[in-house]
Amino acid sequence: MDLFYFLFRQSLMFSIPLLIVALGGLFSERSGVVNIALEGIMIFGAFFGIWFMHTAQNAGWLSGQALFLVALLISGVIGGLFALLHAFAAISMKADQTISGTALNLFAPAFGIFVAKTIFGGVKSIPFSNEFLIKKVPVLSDIPIIGDMFFKDFYLSTFIGIAILIATYVYLYKTKTGLRIRTCGENPQAADAAGVNVYKMRYLGVVLSGILAGMGGLIYVIPITSEYSSTVAGYGFLALAVLIFGNWTPWRIALSAIFFAFAKTLAVTYASIPFLLNSGVPGVVFKIFPYVATLILLAFTSKNSAAPKAAGEPFDKANL
Repeated sequence: MDLFYFLFRQSLMFSIPLLIVALGGLFSERSGVVNIALEGIMIFGAFFGIWFMHTAQNAGWLSGQALFLVALLISGVIGGLFALLHAFAAISMKADQTISGTALNLFAPAFGIFVAKTIFGGVKSIPFSNEFLIKKVPVLSDIPIIGDMFFKDFYLSTFIGIAILIATYVYLYKTKTGLRIRTCGENPQAADAAGVNVYKMRYLGVVLSGILAGMGGLIYVIPITSEYSSTVAGYGFLALAVLIFGNWTPWRIALSAIFFAFAKTLAVTYASIPFLLNSGVPGVVFKIFPYVATLILLAFTSKNSAAPKAAGEPFDKANL
C-alpha cells in the first residue's frame, strides 16, 4: 500500500499543473482562439512568481502558504497580461494564431534567461526555498485511505486544482457568460447576430487561459526544483495534448491529465520502484514513455475529437 500511496501522490503532483493549464487552453479554444502559447505563458508566469518568492524569502516579507498564495496570484496576473499579446494579435489584428503563439513561446524563455542573468550577475536561474510541502493535516490525515492519499505530503495546489476544475465546469456550462464563450467558439456569426460581443468574449477566453497557464507554470516548478531556469520541460505542449485527448470537456481533461501524469510519474520514479528497476527495461524507455504514449493516443483519438468549429478562425464583423 505504501507504494500505491507514493505513486498516487506523485501522479497527483504532476497532474495538477497539467490539469490547470489544459483548462486554461479550454477557455481559449472554446472562445474560438487556438492558444499554443501555453508553454510560453507558463514560463513567463512562473518566472515572475519565482522571482517574487526569491525576493520575499530574502527580505523576510512572507513565508509558508501565504507566500505561495501571493506568488500564485502574481503568476496568474502576469500570465493573463502576457496572454493579452496573443489576444491582441489573434483577435484585433487577425494574425495567424499559430505564429502568434509560437512567437510568445520563443520570447518567454529568452526573456527569463536574459533578465535572470542581468539581475543575478550572469546566473541564468533564480534560486528559492521550497517550504510549501504540507507533511500532514491533523485529524484529516488519520482518515483511512483518504488521509494517506490526500492529506499527507501534499501541496495546497492539489485542492486549488480541484477547485478550478469544478469552477471551470460551472462557469462554462451553467452560466450565461460560459454559454456565450462556447457559442463564440462554435458559431461566432450566430453569436454576433444574437447581440453577443464576440471580440469581448474571445478576449475573456484568452485572458482566462493566460491566468490559468501562469498559475500552472508556478505550480509545476515548485515541487521539482529549487532553481528556476525559465523552462517547464514541454509541459505546455503536453497540456495541449491533454486538452485534445480530453475532447475539450473539463471532466475528460481531468482524466487525461491523470493518465499523462501517471506516465510522467513512472518516467521520474521508476528507479524507486524495485520491480521496475529490476525488470531489465532500459531507463530511457521509462523516460520517453509519456511522450510516446501522447503520440500514440493522439494518433488514435484525434480523428474522433470534436474541437470547437470556429477555433482558429479570425472573426471579422465587417465582413458579415
